[in-house]
Amino acid sequence: MQPIDLAVIEQALAWTRAGKPVWLCTVLSSYGSSPREPGSWLVADAEGGHEGSLSGGCVEEDFLARLRDGLFDRRISRIRYGAPEGPADPPTRLPCGGVLDVLIERLPPDPTTGDLLAQLHGALTGNAPLIRQVSTLDGSWTTAPDAGLGPRVEQLPEQNRVSLRVGPSARLIIAGISPVSTTCAELARSLGFEVIVCDPREEYTAEFAVPGVKLVTVLPSLYITADTCHRATAVVALTHDPRIDDLALIEAVRTEAFYIGVMGSTRTSQARAARLVRSGGLSQSDVDRIHMPIGLALGSKTPAEIALAAMADIVRTRRGKTREQL
Repeated sequence: MQPIDLAVIEQALAWTRAGKPVWLCTVLSSYGSSPREPGSWLVADAEGGHEGSLSGGCVEEDFLARLRDGLFDRRISRIRYGAPEGPADPPTRLPCGGVLDVLIERLPPDPTTGDLLAQLHGALTGNAPLIRQVSTLDGSWTTAPDAGLGPRVEQLPEQNRVSLRVGPSARLIIAGISPVSTTCAELARSLGFEVIVCDPREEYTAEFAVPGVKLVTVLPSLYITADTCHRATAVVALTHDPRIDDLALIEAVRTEAFYIGVMGSTRTSQARAARLVRSGGLSQSDVDRIHMPIGLALGSKTPAEIALAAMADIVRTRRGKTREQL
């Protein structure tokens, strides 16, 4: 399985290359409880085929019915779900009680659309992130390089446009197979991460099977050096074997990975930090990038609890929250 945003853009590309117009829908804002955050995508064709989601299932059927009825034939449209009914506010209610504001772009199957989708695909797969400005009057758009900082969606009504940030899909590289690795991979997939597990040991890889997770049978350190870590990548070492964990950490700190963590007790972590400086050639600033012990201090004991603590800390870091803000 691919991350949902990447699957959306690849489906849009396939339809465009087949000569079909596509409707690219972007969640602009959500109020109250809503399962899809601003910036989330759904793409649809005229026959009702679709990839992605707007609400986790609450409003898609209504949207696709309206699409088939020709309600979104303009170049740019907006619709709000969950609000009091009005011209742009259908009666569909979100069971969670939230409100969802959606931008709908009709993209013709031409070279301009192909270029846009190719740019979005590149940003999602690790090229430089970009910022996309879309006119809410006529649907025209521009793209430019972006630092990747700030909200995914900014609405600028005084300028009749919205600003949309697109960057790499969240990726998790797990160094080594262990009971914690398996649970962590499953949890990360459910959170929408692209997950890669690296381990060269045949006795472990022969039994490893997690749906939607890529298994690479090489040393994690070798995989990391192959330019596989972009700024939306987290690297976790979960084996207790320094031959795997330490080498992975030494390579990971040389990348743009936003989170690097390793499993172990406080005493083990202190010994590892000294070893990485002494034998691994890392500086103190390199060591300070590594979360060890990994994860939030939940008092975790079981593999599932350790995986939960690790993924909670990864999500916290990706969202820009300090531990004191929790």
